[in-house]
Parts: sequence; C-alpha cells; structure tokens
Amino acid sequence: MAFRNIATLVFFVMMAFSGAYSSSVYRVGDADGWTSRGLVDYNKWASTKDFHVGDTLIFAYNNQFHNVMQVSDQDFESCNATSAISSYTSGSDTITLKRPGHYYFLWGAPGHCQAGQKVDIKVSLPVPENLIPSPSPSSPYGSSSPSASSPVEMSPSSTLSSAPAIGLAFATVVVFLLGFEF
Repeated sequence: MAFRNIATLVFFVMMAFSGAYSSSVYRVGDADGWTSRGLVDYNKWASTKDFHVGDTLIFAYNNQFHNVMQVSDQDFESCNATSAISSYTSGSDTITLKRPGHYYFLWGAPGHCQAGQKVDIKVSLPVPENLIPSPSPSSPYGSSSPSASSPVEMSPSSTLSSAPAIGLAFATVVVFLLGFEF
C-alpha cells in the first residue's frame, strides 16, 4: 500500500494517536457564570479544577454590563485592565487553553476586579489516559491502596517509569509507516 500524499500519512498518524488525550470544557463560575453579584469566589472555583492544554473555558455573562479581559500577571495583581492581552465582549466567550502556565482574566470595569471578579487559571500539560494508573484490586487482608486520609505522593522517578510506553507506541507507529511506500 502506498500513501498518495502527505495528508494521507498525517491522517493515519493522527488516527494512531487519537484518544490519547481528552480535553474538558469548563464554564467559569459553573451555573452562576461570570458575575459581579459576589456569588462566586473565582480563584477558589479555579483551585478545584485541573486545567490542561487543550481544555476550553466558557465565560457566560450579560454583555450589556460585563466583559472579560485577559491580562498579564502584573495587571492581574493590580487589577489594571488598560493594557489587556485580549478583550472579550460577546457574553458567551470560548477560550481554548493552548499552552501551559497561568492565564489571568478579570472584568475591566472599575471596582469589579477589586471586588473579586478575576480568576487565575493554572494550566498544565495533559497526561495521556493510558498512563493514568488504575486502582489496584482490594486485598482480602485490608486495603493496600492509598486513601484520602493517607495520600501517596509519586516521586519523579515513578512517574517517568511509564515513559517507555509512549516511546514504544511511537516506535510501533514509525515501524508500521516505514513498511509502506511513500
């Protein structure tokens, strides 16, 4: 079998790796949305989520009264919306998180950021689903798995032990593709 063009090759490579990551959609503030009524502590809300590259934020609000400004960390701390990185005003803004790090958002109207209408979204790289350890079966002699009262931290060396699985999967795809004529 010969690939007719590079697009076909790319399609097969993408299909081989599809499903390796899943992304999530988060409505900022959950059911309350993006509001100044004091119903949501946005940083507390964000601290309960695990944001990853590829996830999407939805800011839902009344665009007659609100907006969303993406700002730098310094502007976030000082509630300065005058030099925003991006400004959103639709009332239903969808923002895809494209890189790891912090994303800072606030409402640009005077006083509202100071009153708490701002959020720091910390984004990390996604973890392939096949690398997430599954719970071990229960022992008849008691539980040997960690519990909420005694969490177990993984050392960097234990998290890297599954890295060869990624390399093996990639090598398998490369060997598979090299068996075809281009």
